[in-house]
Amino acid sequence: MVDRTDSSRRELTLINVNGQDRPGITAALTTVLARYKADVLDIGQAVIHDYLSWGLLVEVPPGKASGLLYRDLMFAAHELNLNIRFRPITENHYREWVNNQGQSRHIITLLGQKITAQHFSWIADHASASNLNIDKITRLSGRIPLGTKEAAKLSAIELSVQGEVDDLAAMHGEYLHASQEMDIDIAIQKDDAYRRLRRLVCFDMDSTLIQNEVINDLAEAAGVGQKVAEITEAAMQGAIDFEASFHQRVALLKGLEADRLPAIAEAMVISEGTERLISTLRQYGYRTAILSGGFTYFAEHLKSRLGVDYIYANELEIVEGRLTGRVVGRVVDENRKATLLKEIALRENLCLEQVIAVGDGANDLPMLSIAGLGIAFRAKPLVQQQARYSLGSVGLDGILYLLGMRDRDIEELSLVTNRGERDEEDRL
Repeated sequence: MVDRTDSSRRELTLINVNGQDRPGITAALTTVLARYKADVLDIGQAVIHDYLSWGLLVEVPPGKASGLLYRDLMFAAHELNLNIRFRPITENHYREWVNNQGQSRHIITLLGQKITAQHFSWIADHASASNLNIDKITRLSGRIPLGTKEAAKLSAIELSVQGEVDDLAAMHGEYLHASQEMDIDIAIQKDDAYRRLRRLVCFDMDSTLIQNEVINDLAEAAGVGQKVAEITEAAMQGAIDFEASFHQRVALLKGLEADRLPAIAEAMVISEGTERLISTLRQYGYRTAILSGGFTYFAEHLKSRLGVDYIYANELEIVEGRLTGRVVGRVVDENRKATLLKEIALRENLCLEQVIAVGDGANDLPMLSIAGLGIAFRAKPLVQQQARYSLGSVGLDGILYLLGMRDRDIEELSLVTNRGERDEEDRL
């Protein structure tokens, strides 16, 4: 090892290499560096469309030895048909770079059916104006073949940025406005340990996990559809108290035959991306819950179909085969949802920062506000404005990308799980 105790003799060099990617490039170049006992201080690479950009910050032997090192690196690069450049780095510059690692880091996620240069231009301009430096860009979604139906597939890009954010709430608001203008979802999260350690996801049911508002479907069957739909919309917009409106709507269902419920349950439409989301969460060991202001009968149906762990909803009272217009027990309203989220987190030995909450209505706001990641999904304007995160242009499986998951990881995990299930079936 070269003696580096004398700081005046240190020679720091940034080496940049680019060209057609192929196996063996890193091995060839680092073998040269090893021969001269260079110390690696930083390393990174990116490959875009089989074109490599490779960088290495090294401390090299001073004097004549460093000249021989650069010569041999140039020969190695030439044999590999690569371009190589050397840039000296001062010790002051290096110390400044080291000190910057203590700065706050955030993750910006772009989600949409298509991500364009306009979207990148806006986010880059905004980051620059906010004194945030983009130091890494990662594609989370899979590669899309040209000229196929796959062109409409979800696109997801993650940007790692460094710098202090003075007002994260204000930035959420700016991103929400831009999302609505450009038909794309933009989210910014603090890049901390909790982002990678979330383990519980709590969902609203109606207009979130499913496209239906089941109480409206029940009302149609009871012949009071218009009356109930008007009250439901006002409650979801936050115009009237949820619990009061809930009792009004349930009362209008009095006399509906209970044997109509199974058909209504079978007709529920699962929201886009729901099955992929929950299947992937289960494979990664997440726990899931439905916290619904709707009804237990339909939540049980979803639990069986999707494999949800917990359900809490309202139980319709049935007497002599007909709905009485009342519910049994305490109503699951907005405050009850937040309380249940806390109770489940405690039972799972999780802190609230490890919990994700997803909903669309005003009665979901309390649980969205206390969860580490509160997401308004295709939500009412009031909810979009007050929630910290919003998804509107993609399906529920967009949540996977907010967690930093990549398509190839999800697909590989699914293959492993399916293979394990087949092996277990063969064993039995």
